Amino acid sequence: MALLVALELLDLAAGTATPARSALWAALALLLFAVLRPCRVSAGPGWLASRGLLREHRVRTDFLVSVCCVDGVSQRLVLRDVFGGRVELDPATLVANPQLWYRLAEDARRSVASGSLTRGGRALHRLTERVDRATARAVFEVSGLE
Repeated sequence: MALLVALELLDLAAGTATPARSALWAALALLLFAVLRPCRVSAGPGWLASRGLLREHRVRTDFLVSVCCVDGVSQRLVLRDVFGGRVELDPATLVANPQLWYRLAEDARRSVASGSLTRGGRALHRLTERVDRATARAVFEVSGLE
């Protein structure tokens, strides 16, 4: 919204504001919002879902087959289940929400115990360490020890 207001004000100040340009700025602001809007991640016993702009992706976390980290412009965690479900999410989402991480880790342990999780133990271990470090740091900051 702030981008749209700024673009409209710039256009008015330059004296080039027209209804067509206003529609163009509104479309540009809407497109930028759609691209930058973060996915909403939710979880329950045995499942994790990521809701994007158009659809929801869901994976059964108690029947995981693989967990892998994909590096690139932004790091992504890819979860796949035995039913073909696939969810991609930012690992920072799990670091910022320990309850969500706990739910995923608990179900991943069930997948390991049942033998369905064949790839991704190392990725889960690294993510566990990252979440534990962030949680410990938060506890130290709150208690005034850091």
